[in-house]
Amino acid sequence: MKSLMSLCQHVLSELGGWCHVSTTRDWETISRRVEHEGLSFLTIALPQFCKDLDNALALQHVSSDHFVGFARSGGLPRFLGGFLRTVFDARSGVLLDDYCEDSVYAMRQITSLFAKIEIPCSPHRVKLAMRKFVEVDQEVGAQDIPSDFQDRMAMLLVRLFRDSIYELDRRCEKLELVPKHGPGATADRLRGNQKWCQKEWPSRSERSFPSDVYLSPNYRYAEEVLRQVTFLEPGSERPVKVTPVPKTLKTPRLIAIEPTCMQYMQQALLSAFVEVTEADPRLRDFLGLTDQVVNQKLALEGSISGNYSTIDLSEASDRVSNDLVKRVFRRVPHLCDALQDSRSTRAHVPGHGVIPLSKFASMGSATCFPVEATIFLLAVLAGYEVDLGRPLSQGEIDSLRGQVRVFGDDIIVPKHMTDSALWALRLIGAVPNPRKTFTVGNFRESCGKEYFFGLDVTTVKVRDLFPRSRADAKQMASLVSLRNQLYWRGLWQTTSWLDKVIKGFIPFPIVESTSPALARSSALPARGERDCSFLHRPLVRAARCVGRIPPSVLDGVGALLKCLASPGVSSVDARHLSQSGRPLSVNIKIGWTPIR
Repeated sequence: MKSLMSLCQHVLSELGGWCHVSTTRDWETISRRVEHEGLSFLTIALPQFCKDLDNALALQHVSSDHFVGFARSGGLPRFLGGFLRTVFDARSGVLLDDYCEDSVYAMRQITSLFAKIEIPCSPHRVKLAMRKFVEVDQEVGAQDIPSDFQDRMAMLLVRLFRDSIYELDRRCEKLELVPKHGPGATADRLRGNQKWCQKEWPSRSERSFPSDVYLSPNYRYAEEVLRQVTFLEPGSERPVKVTPVPKTLKTPRLIAIEPTCMQYMQQALLSAFVEVTEADPRLRDFLGLTDQVVNQKLALEGSISGNYSTIDLSEASDRVSNDLVKRVFRRVPHLCDALQDSRSTRAHVPGHGVIPLSKFASMGSATCFPVEATIFLLAVLAGYEVDLGRPLSQGEIDSLRGQVRVFGDDIIVPKHMTDSALWALRLIGAVPNPRKTFTVGNFRESCGKEYFFGLDVTTVKVRDLFPRSRADAKQMASLVSLRNQLYWRGLWQTTSWLDKVIKGFIPFPIVESTSPALARSSALPARGERDCSFLHRPLVRAARCVGRIPPSVLDGVGALLKCLASPGVSSVDARHLSQSGRPLSVNIKIGWTPIR
């Protein structure tokens, strides 16, 4: 806490200097409230202040329901009052014509600094999140989406995706999907190379993912492989395991850890979905699965012209109904079957036991992201059709290229489509977040970037606690990243203080951004301290994070399957058959490291 408070004080003081504002009383307020409220003031109350500020900027005035819990003087809160009075009129709360741009960024940076610190929530908040998970799924199961609207979305799917969706359907029909395993945890606790020797397979998945094709390298080994596999009937399938991971102190992020067999099939669908989408330049303008930059550019343009609205959804993945997915994708039956056959139907929720799932999937499923993005895109376009009272022509759909854009639950639409988009999203059960949805004024946010009248006001956020020693590798890497982000944001006094803190643990030379070292980014040139005697490149003495990949020996049929399903893996990692998975531990080592 002491280190976090010192960081907060340095950032507050430096930004006060930027804007020629006294921050003495602001610091007194922070200190007093942290003493009484603890870390929650920094991680919950201040971020809420930032959300209210964003809303006030969008509305271009401060209203009475903004900044609840902070004493007022006239029309503005006393806290950060010096900054606020350079942006809003002190009496009316209306945005000034000659507002101070630096103050807008300063207030957002101060109040959002600790918004994303990854500290586990209290057991009470975790319990509330689990209860909410169950309640949301029950709401999804009770939805009554008009059938004609679902049919409209289904028609738009084949019209918008055209050749791409039929190519996906063809690959599913011809069993041309290429499955793979990720490095993460699974519900059956298989790790590393163990995943390539699966012992469980759902009987219902045989329709789209026949085990003799997807579990063995070829038919020669099919009988040998299948003798070791237990086929599970729907009632005996392993449920996903719902688990909390740190997000904010206010609420955890709930992840559904999938069984190995489901993850294996889902990864095959995800790879194919991304491949055909990225190969279609027309579809790529509407739907983003890997590139967030397009959304960010549209948010920037929307903040200048006001011609685009940015929409953010709460609990987006948990509110996509599986019944809706089945109806929308029914025109591509093989793809629809594959999505259903690779979907987990039950979840183990701590405190609630095993429940049936009405949602299509939660975060943790590899098919969750592309399917939810597709559903939201189709809903927005179908809502526009309802608003027009007729189907969109092909020319009208093409005219919306580069204007309607969906990346997961980050949605951007032209101004004239805002009302119909919000109506349609609510109709399918989605819940637009009013504090992160911007439709008026000139504040816009999408995919992690925030803009106000074209000014980038995106803030730097602390992601972890400060390290206690050099052994705290994760915290050390996070602190170095924080320092470098603050440097490029121009907070050089704070950066100088952090340099001293970091040098108390590790050597901290200047390197280029391509260097693997935990070191300083700088506009100054990196200078080597010695030359490598073998490669004749400059080196510096610096720290590096070194992870030990756990041993995981794979041979026989499993090894052959991995090599055939992952072409090129041997050229990337020659030891992939002897060790695999995420590092058991990460350590910091000091040594001679390239500067680039």
